[in-house]
Amino acid sequence: MTDENEKKRLIIIDSNSVIHRAFHALPRLTTKEGDLVNAVYGFLLVFFKAIKDFQPDFIAAAFDFPAPTFRHKKYKEYKAKRPPTPKELAEQMPKIKKVLNAFNVPIFEKQGFEADDIIGTLVKQAAEVQKEKGLQTIIISGDMDTLQLVAPHTNVCALRKGVKDTVLYDENLVKEKYGGLTSEQLLDFKALRGDPSDNIPGVRGIGEKTAVDLLLKFGSLENIYEKIQIPNKLKTKLLEYKEQAFLSRDLAKIEKQVPIDFNLEKCQWKEYNKERVTQILKNLEFYSLVKRLPEFKKSQENNKMNKAKTKDQTEKENFSDGGQRTFKFG
Repeated sequence: MTDENEKKRLIIIDSNSVIHRAFHALPRLTTKEGDLVNAVYGFLLVFFKAIKDFQPDFIAAAFDFPAPTFRHKKYKEYKAKRPPTPKELAEQMPKIKKVLNAFNVPIFEKQGFEADDIIGTLVKQAAEVQKEKGLQTIIISGDMDTLQLVAPHTNVCALRKGVKDTVLYDENLVKEKYGGLTSEQLLDFKALRGDPSDNIPGVRGIGEKTAVDLLLKFGSLENIYEKIQIPNKLKTKLLEYKEQAFLSRDLAKIEKQVPIDFNLEKCQWKEYNKERVTQILKNLEFYSLVKRLPEFKKSQENNKMNKAKTKDQTEKENFSDGGQRTFKFG
């Protein structure tokens, strides 16, 4: 069994959701030349906080690809009610990617897929790579869509208000938020309830409470339809929108097999070109962030110290009897 202290930590940034949250949460912030940079600044506040709080060994950023996805092919009305991305927000995306590149953070995106699909794939592949040693993955997100990925070794750090107030979701907190449902049941919850933000229809007439009650009683969408001995009015709704319910689940499901070139070691959080990063931040007039750059070096040094300390502690806490290892704390 892997000691919790020996686990390496991967941070995956749900970039588009964080950028959208920052753009709408922060007031207009412009450089002397008049360039709007509020989304860039808000994104970097989240980035800096994540590095400081979680001290990752690995880090990656996932982006939506600006084109229709496989979900649009399944359901042409998918996200149809969302307004187009504001031009002032879109113009800040390249700046954010430029900063990430300067920090040596790999960027992943794939035509036909959303950032959530990239994240699901990274979580799955990283876990397979680190199967023996163990890996804790923390997803930084501006919405709740990735909560379905929460598992014993995967958490979601969700922005709750603005860009500074966050909640770290584990399996217990997911249950608390959704009335006892597990992260695995969230897909079936969306199948019944729908998701207005993505224009996922669900079953018309079924709200959050009814969806939770049904899943607590029957466990899954399949079981609901197999054992559909419930009030006539509700039964009628479920039968009428059965096909729509299963379509909704397909639309909400995060894909975990996106064909991307992923190498965990290339995502290592390591030394970066401080002069280049400093110049980019100064060009953006983020002087307060320039002053905070030493936090990153401290974070990297802490990682090295913690690993050395863990190794030393393990050696001290292991003891032998006649040359045979018999016990290990942790």
